[in-house]
Amino acid sequence: MTDVLLTVGTRKGLFIGRRRGGAWEFEGPHFNAQAVYSVGIDMRRAVPRLLVGGDSAHWGPSVFHSDDLGKTWIEPKKPAVKFPKDTGASLERVWQLHPASDAAPDVVYAGTEPAALFRSEDGGETFELIRPLWEHPTRSQWVPGGGGEGLHTVVTDRRDPDAVTVAVSTAGVFRTRDGGASWAPSNRGVSAVFLPDPNPEFGQCVHKIAQDAANLDRLYLQNHWGVYRSDDAGATWTDIGAGLPSDFGFAVAAHRHRADTAYVFPITADSDRVPAGRRCRVYRTGDAGRSWEALSEGLPEGDHFGTVLRDAMCTDDADPAGVYFGNRNGEVYASADDGDSWQQLASHLPDVLCVRAAVMR
Repeated sequence: MTDVLLTVGTRKGLFIGRRRGGAWEFEGPHFNAQAVYSVGIDMRRAVPRLLVGGDSAHWGPSVFHSDDLGKTWIEPKKPAVKFPKDTGASLERVWQLHPASDAAPDVVYAGTEPAALFRSEDGGETFELIRPLWEHPTRSQWVPGGGGEGLHTVVTDRRDPDAVTVAVSTAGVFRTRDGGASWAPSNRGVSAVFLPDPNPEFGQCVHKIAQDAANLDRLYLQNHWGVYRSDDAGATWTDIGAGLPSDFGFAVAAHRHRADTAYVFPITADSDRVPAGRRCRVYRTGDAGRSWEALSEGLPEGDHFGTVLRDAMCTDDADPAGVYFGNRNGEVYASADDGDSWQQLASHLPDVLCVRAAVMR
């Protein structure tokens, strides 16, 4: 079996797993007692760079990096992510660390709370605020979601380094096609059932977006009620939630090689945030959302209450794919066969906030 690196960010530190052959080994926690909301694995280097958004209750948030797979960590002398003084804002959390594609070497994006996008051109050591999004004319009308006002998703396009899509809770989807100089809301077809106008230009509570493996203009979106697909890079969206036990949830991930294949973890409701039907099941589509299949072999069979958060599900780039998720019970599960069967890798961890995996070449 392939050699895989698995990073698990929790409410109280980062755990790192490694599979060599068929056996998994875990070590940690790194950043003991810090909440780790974001991890990025930059595979564009000879040795992957790990990027971590830690949040200390005493020292506040910071971005760390490691160039030796977690043996040692570097925190810049000056904050890597910092709001300019004239914004009147201060960093509360780093929700996302996203290495861009090979088309933009050393570019890393950071999504933050308050909702903003920062760009690094030195591999994540220093970041600059992308002001056109921060100064967007709709910003004064953005409203924090239940978890705060966070920019939690960044999607880049390997065909065009100037094309970036982001999602904000609860402002919705915004896109740029000119490297961040201008941004437009891209929420047509996505509902906001909690607003007087359920179909606004912006204001949707988008939970996560994933990009299709083969058709880069195809995106999958998990909303605060609703699962959607776009076939035009986010310009318009179509509801694909039929066939799921609930279309409420947080996480969505896409297969890295197989077209039209994505995964979600349905939650009963916004008012009852447990797995749909109290069953620990991942749902997979192999036809871009026209149908869904429950995946449960090897997962707990009885009543289950482990909620999977928006960044706590991911895939690796093996084929067949590794699929991974962690939950608020502190459990981590993995599949090495596209989700057909599962094994538990860890239990009794703190709340799992984010999961990232990469095949080691």
